[in-house]
Order: sequence, then C-alpha cells, then structure tokens
Amino acid sequence: MARPMLNTAVPEAYRTTIALSAQAEKAALDAGVAPLTLELLRIRASQLNGCGYCLRMHTRDALDKGESIDRIAILPAWRETSYFSAEERAALAIAEEITHISDHRDDDTSAVSPEQAAALRWAAIAINAFNRIAISSHYAVQP
Repeated sequence: MARPMLNTAVPEAYRTTIALSAQAEKAALDAGVAPLTLELLRIRASQLNGCGYCLRMHTRDALDKGESIDRIAILPAWRETSYFSAEERAALAIAEEITHISDHRDDDTSAVSPEQAAALRWAAIAINAFNRIAISSHYAVQP
C-alpha cells in the first residue's frame, strides 16, 4: 500500500506546521538571528535526519541568500572548522540538540541571547517536523 502524503491527507495539521515554522522564523528574525543562520540550522537538521527534500530546498534558499558552497560543504564538520561565527555555532548546536534530543549534549550556546536561543529551538523543532513529514511521505526529490 502506498504511503499517504501527509500534507494532503491531513491538510489542517500541515497548515498548522507551516504556521509554527513561520512563527518560529519571525521570532528568530525579531530576536536578531540572521536569515542565513536560520538556513544553516535547517540544513544541519535536515542532514542529520537524511531529508533530501528539505536539504535541497534549504540549500537552494541559503545559496539564494548569499551562502557559500564551501560553508555548506563543510557544515557536517562545523565543530572542526573556523568557518562559522559564534552565533552560527550556537545555532548549529541547537539544531543538533533538538534533532538528537535524547543525546543530551550540552554545547555552549552563550553566544546567543535567551530570546534567540528559544526562537532557534522553535525553528529546529519546526524543521524536524517538516523533515519527518517529507521522509514519512516519501516526498520525491527530482534532479
């Protein structure tokens, strides 16, 4: 039996997820988080979850916003490089914290304010929800 596309099978739940993501993004931007930092968070969570659909979407979004291919290529090894600012490193740590919630890793996120940290956690929660929707629905990723 084919899996249902969750976005159309229960459209109200999907619209709620879109609204959650929009609110999280607005809170992050209002708190002073850079738009590229949000894209890096989304890409990193999508890498960890193996969501091809979201990886393609957010990589394109990041490139459109001026992100470099070098930084995207090195993103899985962000802790081993000096490519990322303290604020970006905090956002990436939060992406990993939320994505692998049971690991209880305690990275330093002091480079962002409490408001930014909260908004980034909500953004990570939202992208993880979208990753799970796309993966469990088997969203097609065409070249």
